[in-house]
Amino acid sequence: MKITSVNTNGIRAAQRKGFFEWIKQENQDVICIQETKAQEHQLKPELFKPEGYHCYFHDAVKKGYSGTAVYSKIKPQSVKMGIGWDEFDNEGRWLEVDLGYLIVVSLYLPSGSAKEIRQEFKYRSMDRLEQEFERLKATGKKFVICGDWNIVHKEIDIKNWKANQKNSGCLPQERAWLTKLFDECDLVDAYREVEKEPHNYTWWSNRGNARANNVGWRIDYHITNKAMAAKAISAHVFKDEWYSDHAPLTMVYDM
Repeated sequence: MKITSVNTNGIRAAQRKGFFEWIKQENQDVICIQETKAQEHQLKPELFKPEGYHCYFHDAVKKGYSGTAVYSKIKPQSVKMGIGWDEFDNEGRWLEVDLGYLIVVSLYLPSGSAKEIRQEFKYRSMDRLEQEFERLKATGKKFVICGDWNIVHKEIDIKNWKANQKNSGCLPQERAWLTKLFDECDLVDAYREVEKEPHNYTWWSNRGNARANNVGWRIDYHITNKAMAAKAISAHVFKDEWYSDHAPLTMVYDM
């Protein structure tokens, strides 16, 4: 099974850059999108709903902001939009599809880089999401939470480690939370199960030639339970074309 996660930084902008032509070439089974920045009624089916996919969108209330989507070749048994917390759900940050033998989530964790109040919201979101992770584990099914988590985990995951220790996304409290998920909550960074090399990033600033110089951050993940991680075969960050300031992360699972 081939699953891609990508923050498009605007699905309409990504479409104009050839994103959906790339999907046709890659032929993924599931695509998880974050930061759609659109309302579903604004998306023409002939452009944004490729043939062969069941398409679902969780839009933010605020137009042109946030939002998630899932495209799946397999028709889900159920679709869950949000986690039952209005402050989070109004930004369209959680979209979950149950494919029967596998649950797939598109998650867009808030960034705290804009201002302190958003960092506080990020911390509250992190705490609240732990309930969802426990719920997923309780289903007994394999699951993968794809998305832009807006946090690097270790020094291997960011180019300028020391310089970013006081910046949102690389704060000790954020990184410790990921360590807790992996060490205490039985979740797995599936990418690191198959790819151990450094300097493989998924996001680059638009400033200072960061992309050309590979001054990046790995903040996009496939986070799974152990049963799903054991099925991981390969991982690839696609950088041949650029549809966003993030690169698509694709993983193949033996399912």
